Order: sequence, then C-alpha cells, then structure tokens
Amino acid sequence: MNNTFYSVSEVNMHIKQLLDTDRALFDIYVKGELSNYKTYPSGHHYFTLKDEGGVLKAVMFRTEARRLMFRPENGMKVVVHGRIAVYQRDGVYQLYANEIIADGVGALHIAYEQLKSKLQKQGYFDALHKKPLPKYPQKICIITSSAGAAVQDMLRILKKRYPICEILLLPVRVQGEEAPGEISMAIKYANEHRLADLIITGRGGGSIEDLWAFNDEQVAQAIFDSDIPIISAVGHEPDFTISDFVADLRAATPSNAAELAVPDTEELHVRLKNYEARIFSLQERQLKLARQRLLQYQNSRVLQSPINYIHDRRMQLDSIHSLFISSAQRYLSLKKEKYASVAASLDAMSPLKVLGRGYVIAEKENGTAVKKISDVQPGDKLSLRLQKGKVICKVSETLKK
Repeated sequence: MNNTFYSVSEVNMHIKQLLDTDRALFDIYVKGELSNYKTYPSGHHYFTLKDEGGVLKAVMFRTEARRLMFRPENGMKVVVHGRIAVYQRDGVYQLYANEIIADGVGALHIAYEQLKSKLQKQGYFDALHKKPLPKYPQKICIITSSAGAAVQDMLRILKKRYPICEILLLPVRVQGEEAPGEISMAIKYANEHRLADLIITGRGGGSIEDLWAFNDEQVAQAIFDSDIPIISAVGHEPDFTISDFVADLRAATPSNAAELAVPDTEELHVRLKNYEARIFSLQERQLKLARQRLLQYQNSRVLQSPINYIHDRRMQLDSIHSLFISSAQRYLSLKKEKYASVAASLDAMSPLKVLGRGYVIAEKENGTAVKKISDVQPGDKLSLRLQKGKVICKVSETLKK
C-alpha cells in the first residue's frame, strides 16, 4: 500500500503541469455552441462551449476581448482558439480563449449585421434625419485617401461638371486600425471650421476587410452628428456599408458621388438658354398685344375727335338724368296714391264720422266709453260726446230694453 499523501494544491499543481506539457492543448481550436456568455466589469468574458456530448468552460481576458469584431451571443456556433489549462485554486480546467471565430458566417459579417440592427433601432437611418444637399454647392470637402484612384476620379468629374466649385481634400487613411479614428476626426474638423457646405467621404472598391473602416460605429456617429450634409461613396455599387445607411445620400461609387454632388454646367447652360428663349417669346407676345392696344386707341373716336366724345357723354348724361327724374316722379306718384288710399280707410273708420250722422258717444267720468247697460248705474255722471261739444248728464234710470 502506498502511504504517500498529497495535498489538494499538490494534486492540482500536478494536473496543471501535465496539461501544460501537452502541446495539443497549448494551441487548440474547439468548436461548439456559446452558452452562459457573460461580460464582467473587469472586461473579462466568461462563457461555456457545449455540444450534444458535453460542456467546456472558457474565459477570454480583457486584452483579447478588445479585438473581437462582433458581440458574441448565446446560441452562436463558433470556433474558439486558445489553450486548455487548470485554474489551480479551483482545480478546474478550462479554455483560455484568445480568438472567437464565427462558424459558417464570418465574424465581420456578424459584426456588420449587429451594428446595423443597433443603429437602425436607434433611428440613425430614419429619413427625418436626412439633410437636403445644396443644389449649387460653393465648397465641397472630400474625406478620403489622397493616394487612391477614387479621389482622382472625383476631382476630375467635379472640375468637369462644375468648375466654379471650390474643392478641399482632407486626406485620411481608409484602411487599417487607424482609419475609423482619422475619418471621424476629419468629419468633426470639417464641421467645427465650416470648411464646406457638402462633404463626400468614401473610398474605392475592395473586400469587406478593406471597406471595414466605413462599418465602424465611430464613423457612423460622426456622420450622424454632422451639420454638413454628407454623401457616402464606398466601394462599388453592390457594396453597402453602415456609412451608406447613416449618410444623407448614398452613392454607388465615388464617381457617382461626384455626379450627385454638383450639377452639370453644360446642362445648366442648356436650361438657361431655354429660359432665355421662353422669356424672349413672352416679351414678344406682350409687345405684340401692347402694339394692338395702342393701334386700337389711336383709331378710337376719343383720340381722333375729343370734343365729339365729350358731346356724346353729355347726351348720355342728359338721357340718364331724364330717366332718373322720370323714375323719381313715378315713385312719388305711387307713394301719394298709396297715402290717399290709407287716409281714406282711416277716415272711414273714424268715430267722428259716426258722430256726424247724429250719434253720440257716452263716456264715464274716467273717460271710458259705455258699451253695455251694466257699465252704468243710476246716479252716475256721463259725458255725451257730440260732433261738436259735449253734454254732461246724470243717469236717473237704466232700462234693459
């Protein structure tokens, strides 16, 4: 019987040394599904790789995690590169990851879709944030590489189409780790100093890696914050970057951006010629009408014989005056007839007419007329109104019949 005893730490150390000497575990690729993925405030990432047969704990420290091109999520199929070792304190072996590769779909594609979804939800692509481009820009700022063919194409087209426009080039790197920072800083600089009233930023074609600077969130934020309208011109027509969605206008190519940025002076000349012809035609028409009116005035009677014109107007005035007098007389005659008719009706209804035929009106002392026998009593004083004058009497008796 072996009576040698080992401490827990010694056993863990021994196992660690065994694993550390296995070269296959020192540089290994493990394929599986992400699970329990967590990012701690320290910047370290902890997760589990699993398949249908088992699980493997893993950790990616902050230094390596900073180089991730996409945000790992639970359920993703990935290939993780790293080394397997024992964490001596816990006696647990785990995978120390230094790279996570998307299985089946490229990491850059995942990063692109994740950032696109994030910015879209935040409203960065909404039409209400799009600024209109100036129709006739006076200054254009191009932010791109000074060494590429794209900038030469843009300069050539801009000078040919609209030579009166001033063009300023802010050279930046459009590829590599420093590119996003330089592009975003150039956009901010152009805005701070109001270098132009239009910005074109982009580069020529290439692979997704070559165009990646324009899929950077830092560049997207700078484009969104820009007060100056921006045209994004990245790659070829099939290429779409995050910058294309955020910019105020997306151009299929850098050359197309130059065509969209300025009008064509030749087309403007043709348009101005058409306007000139239309204005000339309108003026000719107006002059012709004016000549016709002048000729009519020249042939009119008022200009050929002014005194006859005055005589005609006097005769017209006399005729109007006669019509007015005749109308006024007819109106007064009708009113007089109506007045006489109303007066006759009133006279016929007057009680004085009745008195003229020998009748009298009996009135009580309070002035009310006596209408029936019950209105008076023996002893009442009555006033009898005649056609001329009154008779004061006293009632001695009343008879109903």
